[in-house]
Amino acid sequence: MEPLYEGKAKRLWATSDPNVLRMEFKNDATAFNGEKKAQFEDKGRLNNAISTLIYGFLEKEGVPTHFVRQIDDTNVEVRKVDILMVEVIIRNLSAGSFCKRTGLEEGRAFSQPIIEFCIKSDELGDPLVNDDYIRELSLATPEELAFLRESALKVNSILGKFFSECGLKLVDFKLEFGRLATDPKTIVLADEISPDGCRLWDLKTGEKMDKDRFRRDLGGVMEAYAEVLERVKVATAG
Repeated sequence: MEPLYEGKAKRLWATSDPNVLRMEFKNDATAFNGEKKAQFEDKGRLNNAISTLIYGFLEKEGVPTHFVRQIDDTNVEVRKVDILMVEVIIRNLSAGSFCKRTGLEEGRAFSQPIIEFCIKSDELGDPLVNDDYIRELSLATPEELAFLRESALKVNSILGKFFSECGLKLVDFKLEFGRLATDPKTIVLADEISPDGCRLWDLKTGEKMDKDRFRRDLGGVMEAYAEVLERVKVATAG
């Protein structure tokens, strides 16, 4: 059976329920818009476990998501959504492409979070866009865009405190949203939240605990992911 969709890190499969899909986490790792590729044994399992715990936590905090249940080590069931082709990036400190664009040194804390929007398009390189671009490209309505901004700030506030309890600093992260297949007027958080899409620095040492270890050839990629999982387990168990 062919997957309904295959991305860089996940596959989507049909289930017996047309409004529920199976999402499979792959062991593939990519960076720089797919130019750098590798495979890491256990990556799918670790990201699935981390994302499952975080989505469960967010649901308890009043953030609606597409998550339904975990099936096994690398698969979850999710509600079918029509993904909005607008990725939302929330930045709390300067890092990554922000530093490349501005020349600011890494690690500068912002006076308040910065919200960025990107077109979700590998072919275009996920370019930055503003509200006017999104309106003219019909990627989202003004009301939906306002909801995305409000939701992103809410998730940032919740996860900033959560990761702090894990001994981690939430530097920046990416979110994706989708319209529910059963109710297109309802938008929920979709995709995943894991070290693949979050920059996480150890609060005491400043050590990078995310995909930057792969991007920068720092080594210990899966060791860092495993450590994040252990800390998230402790925080959610409490």
